Amino acid sequence: MSGQASESPRPSRVVLMCGIAGAGKTTHAKELEAQGFVRLSIDEEVWERFGRYGIDFDPSMYEQHSAEAEAVLQERLVELIGAGRDVVVDYSFWERSARDRYKRLVVASGGRWELVYLKVSPGRLRERLAARAERFDANAAIPITDALFERFVAGFQAPDGEGETIIDADETTKDGAL
Repeated sequence: MSGQASESPRPSRVVLMCGIAGAGKTTHAKELEAQGFVRLSIDEEVWERFGRYGIDFDPSMYEQHSAEAEAVLQERLVELIGAGRDVVVDYSFWERSARDRYKRLVVASGGRWELVYLKVSPGRLRERLAARAERFDANAAIPITDALFERFVAGFQAPDGEGETIIDADETTKDGAL
């Protein structure tokens, strides 16, 4: 024995992606996934568990399905932190209370959180959402009407003084790649 205290393992990094629909969260999360992070996506969990919005389930069920999917992913997040894995949570986190809840969960589970806010102008978001409307997959399943877009923009609580890293996503490519 060398007589030195053994180092504790490095805590899991948990990156919480934050931004309005079309900001580039999934693109950024997939880049982290390629670096070894486990990516957890609420949208993909809903798609896998319940099917396609408006086709396999009635849109009125979306909030319930989303809540069920989120509960499953929170359990998985805690398991991954316990296993020492780095995780990226691909979710909009558009309310501060949700960000705070996840931060507490991460810390209580032994991880350390990082909040990444993809800041994008409404005009650029509209461009990206128009392009995304051409797809139909888990990350583009819900049609974003003008009224829904305006509700998203009006209701989004941008992080401010929460320890966030801000990425000016207006500077990224048209498809959201950073």
